[in-house]
Amino acid sequence: MPDLSPGSVRELLDLDRRHVWHPYGPMPGRQEPLVVESASGVRLRMADGSGELVDGMSSWWSAIHGYNHPVLNDAVRDQLERMSHVMFGGLTHEPAVRLAKRLVDISPEGLEHVFLADSGSVSVEVAVKMCLQHWRSLGRPAKQRLLTWRGGYHGDTWQPMSVCDPEGGMHELWQGVLPRQIFADAPPDGYEESYADQLRSLIERHADELAAVIVEPVVQGAGGMRFHSPAYLRVLREACDAHDVLLVFDEIATGFGRTGTLFAAEHAGVTPDVMCVGKALTGGYMTMAATLCTSRVADGISRGEVPVLAHGPTFMGNPLAAAVACASIDLLLGQDWRTEVKRIEAGLREGLEPALELPGVRDVRVLGAIGVVQLDHEVDMRAATRAAVREGVWLRPFRDLVYTMPPYVTGDADLVRITRAVCAAAREG
Repeated sequence: MPDLSPGSVRELLDLDRRHVWHPYGPMPGRQEPLVVESASGVRLRMADGSGELVDGMSSWWSAIHGYNHPVLNDAVRDQLERMSHVMFGGLTHEPAVRLAKRLVDISPEGLEHVFLADSGSVSVEVAVKMCLQHWRSLGRPAKQRLLTWRGGYHGDTWQPMSVCDPEGGMHELWQGVLPRQIFADAPPDGYEESYADQLRSLIERHADELAAVIVEPVVQGAGGMRFHSPAYLRVLREACDAHDVLLVFDEIATGFGRTGTLFAAEHAGVTPDVMCVGKALTGGYMTMAATLCTSRVADGISRGEVPVLAHGPTFMGNPLAAAVACASIDLLLGQDWRTEVKRIEAGLREGLEPALELPGVRDVRVLGAIGVVQLDHEVDMRAATRAAVREGVWLRPFRDLVYTMPPYVTGDADLVRITRAVCAAAREG
């Protein structure tokens, strides 16, 4: 496609400002977005003819194979010739069935049932509904609260907002309106027995009212990009089992190899009762997520007065999304993705180490294909973004963080460019 003329780009931006409400932004917008004309590999081509940017964000952590991948393109094309969509109520189709089977096969053992959702946030809504309905069906309706730890993020719809960090997070505005949940302190980086005791104590004390514990395993994503010891997941599993509480892992950000294991739960060797996946599920091509659960959870729901899970998105099990998700999983598992993620991890460690010497930098941390520079102040998002763009890289800093989650196909030279851009953004932000 030819570049848009300067006049066309300006007209597009004017219309965007007047009519388009961007995520986490005001209306009308105050910060002018960059216009992307096309994308291929790890590069975003700018519509104004200014060139290309290396994508250091994998489009919010989803495009693990990069853009315009021939295998994924073919999967969408082939499915489009059959059907783009058909309702999932009373009907089924091969792409959705194949996807469910693949997810059961690759997820932690014991997760046997798959509910296909529209987005990550909706998959968390479904997970919470599963847990609440499980206990209600078993005659224990008082078990209706959730426990989590501070620093988490689980989405922007209602129940997920209630288990995001209640202070200083994006959803602080809704305190007093959201369901009141139970919060432990944020998990320390390393294992501390005193913190493990806090988790055990909270679960024991609130067991009669707790439906479930819900956490992001090993990596807390948009709540602060913090890492914690996998041993805490084993503590939660043991305490939940001891006190008859369900355990939910939100693997929307961590699933499909991002932390160095296929799912972050593998770092701890435990299986949750419910697990949410999304983002990289379709390789960044289409919106789709899934909520997996054990037979224990499903059987509990089926014993109730209302023996069905009363949730049914219009585009549930969308064939196009299911087909490209199957292709993305096969593409990932058909290559040595662990070596690629380790290569990216090594490149991030080396490239981000100089950031430790920058003024205003509090911490630098890397795990798998995740690199984080934490500042001791709120990042100047406009200045940091400009600095990264000057280095030829697209980043999206937030709060006190400049971070990157590059596609797994990012080459070594582009990885160097990304780490330079992160350092530049940290220096100027």
